[in-house]
Amino acid sequence: MSKALRIIMQVLFLYLFALLGNFLVKLLHLPISGSILGLFIVLGLLHFKVLKLSTVELGASFLTSEMLLFFIPSAVAIIQYKSEILQHGSQFLIVILLSTVTVMAVTGLVAQFAIRRLANKKGEIGQ
Repeated sequence: MSKALRIIMQVLFLYLFALLGNFLVKLLHLPISGSILGLFIVLGLLHFKVLKLSTVELGASFLTSEMLLFFIPSAVAIIQYKSEILQHGSQFLIVILLSTVTVMAVTGLVAQFAIRRLANKKGEIGQ
C-alpha cells in the first residue's frame, strides 16, 4: 500500500474516533468536545496497547504537519470581524495571555508530576 493511501486511511480512522466521541458526547450529555473525547479514546487505546502506534502514526503526523491549514478559517473570521476586535482587542489580549500562562503552568505541573511518578516507579523496580 502506498504511503499516501496509508495516510488517508489513518486520517479516516482518526476521524472515526472523532465521530465516536461526538456520538458519546450527545448520548451521555458530556460537557466536552466530541473530537477531544475521541482523542482521549485514542490515547487510552494507545496507552493500554489495544491500538498500535503504527496504526495512526502517519495520519497523525500528517495532520500535525498541516495544522496551519486548520487555522485559516479563524484568520478569515478575524478579518471579517475587524471592528469588534478593534473595540474589544485589549480584553481579547488579556484572555489570550492569561490562558497561555495557565496552559504553560498546567503543562509544567503535569510534566513534573509525570517525571516524579516515573522516577518513583524506577526506584521501586530497582529495589
